[in-house]
Amino acid sequence: MRKNLIAILVLIGLVVYGGYDYFKKSPSETIQITKSENKQLRTGILKGQLAPDFALTDLKGTTVQLSDFKGKIVLVNFWATWCPPCQVEMPHMQNIFQDFKAKDVVILGVNMTLTEENLEDVQTFVNEQQLTFPIVMDEKSDVVQTYQVVAYPTTYLLDTEGVILEKFQGAISYEIMEKYISRIH
Repeated sequence: MRKNLIAILVLIGLVVYGGYDYFKKSPSETIQITKSENKQLRTGILKGQLAPDFALTDLKGTTVQLSDFKGKIVLVNFWATWCPPCQVEMPHMQNIFQDFKAKDVVILGVNMTLTEENLEDVQTFVNEQQLTFPIVMDEKSDVVQTYQVVAYPTTYLLDTEGVILEKFQGAISYEIMEKYISRIH
């Protein structure tokens, strides 16, 4: 009798959680159909979900939108100049960008601008590191909040349809990036 009661309580808990999970979805989460697989995908920040689109300005003031890179493999990298792991990771990001751009791989660096002492630090860092991939400025931390970035750096690997394949918290090496990109090609 006691085992049955426990089983019923667990089942009720799962049903309640399922209802909560279903109804807690924010209005910004939408169902979209991908052309390549013709299946419905929820927009979100988990593996298998369609990455939330965003538009930010780059260091030249040009608006760059994540969806501009549809058809390419994208590494969306959240970083800051003051972050030691970010500093270590950036040369690897640049090398991946150089080595794989002919294979339609893009690095999109999202600078966590609110955490910077001043904007000039970002341009100085980009120049010193000789970064040539797109760098955009998240001046209000809207994108950082949307992607729930809590560790620096954080990188999302997206397929050509914008679906999240992997999320890396902390610095990743050239070899790790190459390994995961090669799985897609």
